[in-house]
Parts: sequence; structure tokens; C-alpha cells
Amino acid sequence: MPSWSRFNIASIVLGFAFLYLPIVLLVIFSFNESKLVTVWAGFSTKWYVALFHNQGLLDAAWVTIRVSLISATVATVLGTMAALALVRYTRFRGRLLFSGMVYAPLVMPEVITGLSLLLLFVAIGFDRGFWTLTLAHITFTMCFVAVVVQSRLLSFDRSIEEAALDLGATPLRTFFEVTLPIIAPAVFSGWVLAFTLSLDDLVISSFTTGPGATTLPMKIYSQVRLGVTPEINAVCTILIAFVTIGVVVASVTTKRREVQRQRDEQAAFAGR
Repeated sequence: MPSWSRFNIASIVLGFAFLYLPIVLLVIFSFNESKLVTVWAGFSTKWYVALFHNQGLLDAAWVTIRVSLISATVATVLGTMAALALVRYTRFRGRLLFSGMVYAPLVMPEVITGLSLLLLFVAIGFDRGFWTLTLAHITFTMCFVAVVVQSRLLSFDRSIEEAALDLGATPLRTFFEVTLPIIAPAVFSGWVLAFTLSLDDLVISSFTTGPGATTLPMKIYSQVRLGVTPEINAVCTILIAFVTIGVVVASVTTKRREVQRQRDEQAAFAGR
């Protein structure tokens, strides 16, 4: 057992306090009776009621949810295909270029990515709006899905697929009935990660959005510049709760699937 000194304990406490104390204060003051966000005047939920009467924030939230759902789903499909190509086909012409293009958004500053996409849309005459925003989010979230799925495929037991092929299954049927169920936790985790990244993106969205496609982070940022209001605290609290629930569900689902996979493997070995 490692020994915990007072310095180590203090460092951990201060580190977590620095990270999470502002979030806790934000959640607490979202239930503040006063309109002043720094003065506690009693418990109230009136700002949540006011939030659901704020049509501008509701419209921005609806745009954000649609963009996040579409971009995360498409990015998951493309990212899974990219991971399969990189893991299963180790030698093909242009692999190094393909790998670099897949992982480039991971290390590219968001300002550069947003500006390059803006120049692309302007060059091809694509009017900026909902679909340019969605395409931009697909572009920068796909690489994260590819990394998550690739890490699972690297430890995948290919003998299971070979057994299915030997029994007469086609490669396509083998993928959907054997491979995909096994890597499903990684695929689902990649989807949740892509959805979360799309949900709170601000920089790339600012470059690629257009009329009628204002996302919630952009709306919050535009209002915060004029001063923080209790409604902003309320909407941020809802976002925190939404993301937290998604992460917890993804973690529990992944854990259960992993436990079930281990049980199935043990049962298979025991039946030999």
C-alpha cells in the first residue's frame, strides 16, 4: 500500500477543488432566489422556469441537440470504418497518408480546423448554416471515435471471426453478428465521446455556423459577455447533468458488456 503524506493529500484535495468547486458553486447558485449571481438570497427554482420561457435559449438547445445527434452517429460509423481499415489492413498504398488525415484533428488547434473548414465552404460556395455546422462536427469528432474503436480492435481475438467464417458465414454477416457485438462497448463509448464533444464545442462552431444555426455554447458565450445571469447558471447545470448521466450510462453499459463477454469466454472454454 502506498504511503500518503500530508503533502500528497493536500495536493489532491486542492487539485480536485480547483477543478470541481467552480462547477459546484455554479450548480448551487442556479437555485438562487436573487438575480445577483454572487449573493445568496434563498433557494428557488424560478430561474429554471424562466429558462423554459426563453425562446432564444430553447432554439439554440434544439439546434445543438440535432447537430450532436447527427454528427455523433455519422462520426461513429465513419470512425469505426476507419479503425477497421487501420487495424485489419496494415499494408495498403496511402496508409500513412490516410492515418495522418484521420488523426490530424486530434492535434490540430480548433482555430485552424474551424478556419480551414470555413475557407473550404466559402471556396465551394456552400452557404453556412445547419449542415455546414454538422459537417464540421463530424470532421473533428470522427478521429476520437477511431481512436477508441481502434484500441479495442487491437486486442480483438481474430479466431472468433475465423470460426464464424469456417462455419459458412459471409464476411458481412460475421461483422454484424460476431465482430460488432464484441466491439459494441467501444463503439458506444466513441459515440458518447463524439456527442459530448459536439455538444459543448464553441470555436469550430463559431467559424462554420450561419443564420438560424446558433448552438447553445455560442448563445451562452454571447450572453456571458454582457454579464452572467441566473438563467445561464440554470442552463449550464442542465448541461452538466445531461453529460454526467450520459457518461455514467456509458460506463455502466461498457462494464456490464465487458463482464458478460468474460462470462461468455469462460463458458466457451469450459465447454471445450
